[in-house]
Amino acid sequence: MAPKSVRRPPSHRAVVIAAAAVTVGATAVALWPSGQAAAAAGATPACLKRYVNPTHEGFDVHLTNDCARMTRVRVVVDNGGDSPCYPLAPGNSVIHTHESITGVYERTVTC
Repeated sequence: MAPKSVRRPPSHRAVVIAAAAVTVGATAVALWPSGQAAAAAGATPACLKRYVNPTHEGFDVHLTNDCARMTRVRVVVDNGGDSPCYPLAPGNSVIHTHESITGVYERTVTC
């Protein structure tokens, strides 16, 4: 018969390391930019036009700057990665394409 292995309680060092890992992980999650952090960046001006077009693979957002000055905007995606920050000169436009089975258009914010 094989001897039974006895499980010992974790050492004090292992408990301290585990607690530190949880603390670091929780801090990283709290500091990581999210949709709410992007929303805090600011609402887009009314002169920025946006047209959202659903597709089979996700959605497209066509952004046009009808403002008198440069505007930097980001597309916030619910349950997905946000777009990069697009600098748009007056009269310029960009199309952000989101292709994923998850994620829906939430809003556009300044960045």
